[in-house]
Amino acid sequence: MDLVQPTFVLDHPTETSPLAKPHRTLPGVTERFELYATGRELANAFSELTDPIDQRARFEAQAAKKEAGDEEACGVDEDFLRALEHGMPPTGGLGIGIDRLVMLLTDSASIKDVIAFPLLRPE
Repeated sequence: MDLVQPTFVLDHPTETSPLAKPHRTLPGVTERFELYATGRELANAFSELTDPIDQRARFEAQAAKKEAGDEEACGVDEDFLRALEHGMPPTGGLGIGIDRLVMLLTDSASIKDVIAFPLLRPE
């Protein structure tokens, strides 16, 4: 994206936001925004999905994409789903971290240039 001026990109598609809550009034999109400035993503934020049935369906769709070769897709996180089933309260998140600051200071075009991707955890 060539977003030089500070710009908020709103209402991302549900398919690309598997952890975000569905938009209250617009079907097919989520309550998510990203802040761009100087051509870089500086922040990512969303209301977190707390419906375990919807979350499982999204995880399963992501797992199918991962199985088909999509390297950025996630799998099914049973521990997270179990927490949702027990009643996780409404939450939200805003990602403005050291990595994004380093990206800005080093004139890196992508966050992938300043941190190791993908982060793998031992299973």
